[in-house]
Amino acid sequence: MPPAPSPNVSFSAPTPDLPHVVPTLRANSVNYVVEAGDSLAVIARRYGVDVTTIANTNQISNPDLLKIGQALVIPPPSPTLKAPDFKIIPDSELVLSPLTKGFDLAGFIHSKNGYLDGYSEKVDNDLMTGVEIVDRVSREHSVNPRILLTVLEFQGGWVMSKNPPSQYIDYPMGFFDRSRQGLYKQLFWAANMLDQGFYGWQQEQFGDWILVDGTVTLVSPAVNSGTAAVQYLMGLLRGQDTWLNSVSQNGVYAAYNNLFGNPFNYTFWPIVPDGLSQPTLQLPFENNVQWYFTGGPHMGWDTGSPWAALDFAPEDASNCNLSATWETAVADGVIARSGNGSVVLDLDGDGYEQTGWTILYLHVSNQDRIAAGTKVHAGDHIGHASCEGGYAPETHLHIARRYNGMWILADGPIPFVMDGWVPESTGVEYDGNLKKNGQVVEAWNSRKDENKIQR
Repeated sequence: MPPAPSPNVSFSAPTPDLPHVVPTLRANSVNYVVEAGDSLAVIARRYGVDVTTIANTNQISNPDLLKIGQALVIPPPSPTLKAPDFKIIPDSELVLSPLTKGFDLAGFIHSKNGYLDGYSEKVDNDLMTGVEIVDRVSREHSVNPRILLTVLEFQGGWVMSKNPPSQYIDYPMGFFDRSRQGLYKQLFWAANMLDQGFYGWQQEQFGDWILVDGTVTLVSPAVNSGTAAVQYLMGLLRGQDTWLNSVSQNGVYAAYNNLFGNPFNYTFWPIVPDGLSQPTLQLPFENNVQWYFTGGPHMGWDTGSPWAALDFAPEDASNCNLSATWETAVADGVIARSGNGSVVLDLDGDGYEQTGWTILYLHVSNQDRIAAGTKVHAGDHIGHASCEGGYAPETHLHIARRYNGMWILADGPIPFVMDGWVPESTGVEYDGNLKKNGQVVEAWNSRKDENKIQR
């Protein structure tokens, strides 16, 4: 059942946000030169044009054959479909919001007695249950477990059915990519795409959706970010013939209702209140110990999240060797989570990463890593930099912030200030500066005088 209302929760339905700004669609053709790693599908999605249109414009008979350096003319988008303005879920049911704090994930999955309840698979050489996988993906991406269960049920029938259709056993999200077999990889991908749709909509990046069959769909400015995220994900999984139904009241919305009731009974608004300020933070290392600023604003967790993170590398380790240098707490708090290369520091001290300000430390070695539940003061030891957790080609610390489960831009309206150092992006991911009282430290993917920093 939905939680009882509290003074911080509004149950007005749907999400009471204003219409969003939708970028004006490009009116002219542009030239593009094929780069390493490109495919026609990737280029088409980047420019909001279907593959067939690009292929026909450039007289490409086989869309699977492109050459590096090949010149293409990309025509302007021409939407053939209009997305509905029906709101599917509130924003607070997309992010790992405060209203997930008391959700009994294991009990809920067990109560449905479906395929998911008895499922297990190896993830990073550890055998994990279905419950553990959903929980891990939810916390890593900061995506609400209820929407993950909803799309898992809507696509593959894993929550309610003992025997899902055979084609969804290896691909429970219906994303039929051989490199993404199994629940963890399928759910990881889906959570990342939900993040991409959610934060991309907030940052006014989308003027249209490109469905899996290449259909160009004009977006509606009336939908909220949570709804945009679901529309975006469904567009990557369904073509014109079934996409409209999936984003209507008979689609994902109905699946959610069947599992949890009206999604707008779980509205927590606003997730980030007006006038919010960051508490005072210090740099995450000990006094008079040399570190290097190696990454300006970039993704908080995987490619779908906004540029919420900064990177720092210790002086004593590289090439994924373990550092002996300590990472430290940026403020007082309690450790809400520790494991899989991650530590989450909860600044409001309630022990939940769904509420208030939290700090993610990533690539923290298992050796000497602080335990969950530990109370800390600013400057206390957290652990050592490594390459554990996520993707890391070099030993470093990746640090990012969330508020009420939402990733917060490192150089946005509430900048990620530590010891007075203010981050600034150049508009290129990982590139940027830290500025303080006229001093500038420039991010470099190496160790130079220009990126030395210490407390």
